[in-house]
Parts: sequence; C-alpha cells; structure tokens
Amino acid sequence: MFLHLGADKVIPLRDVIAITDLKNSPSKINDEFIHTMKEESMIVDVSEGNAKSFVITDKIVYLSAISSPTLKKRSGYIAELDDEE
Repeated sequence: MFLHLGADKVIPLRDVIAITDLKNSPSKINDEFIHTMKEESMIVDVSEGNAKSFVITDKIVYLSAISSPTLKKRSGYIAELDDEE
C-alpha cells in the first residue's frame, strides 16, 4: 500500500512512522523537531509552502499540504479503528 502526500508524492505505507498535525495544533516540540530536521537536511516539503501536517518515516520527514486526518484516512488507519469498535 502507498500513501499519497500531495504534489505527486507517494510513499510506501510501511515506511510511515507517524502522521502529525502541524497547522491546527501548534506545538513548541513540533517546531523544534521540524527545525532540527531542516538543519539535518531531512525535510522534503511537498506542501508548496502551505504545510498542514508532517509525515515521519525512518529516513525523511515530509511536509504536506494535506491535513493529518485526511492522510490518516488515506492510510486506512481510521477505518481500522472504526472496525474494532
């Protein structure tokens, strides 16, 4: 399975460690993490400057213009949780 991050970027779902909201719940920890990843050249911005979420993989962090709930739905994560209830 794959996850479409926007801007023609698709990554293998097995590589995804976390999908985190960036825009609607600003966090000092998230800001510091993103800053550190930029310093380490481990950020790929596919958001065209309008990042709403970030996706952490084992090798890179992607900034996406797609909201974290939408990315989670695309990954099938939310559907799996709904099936368990």
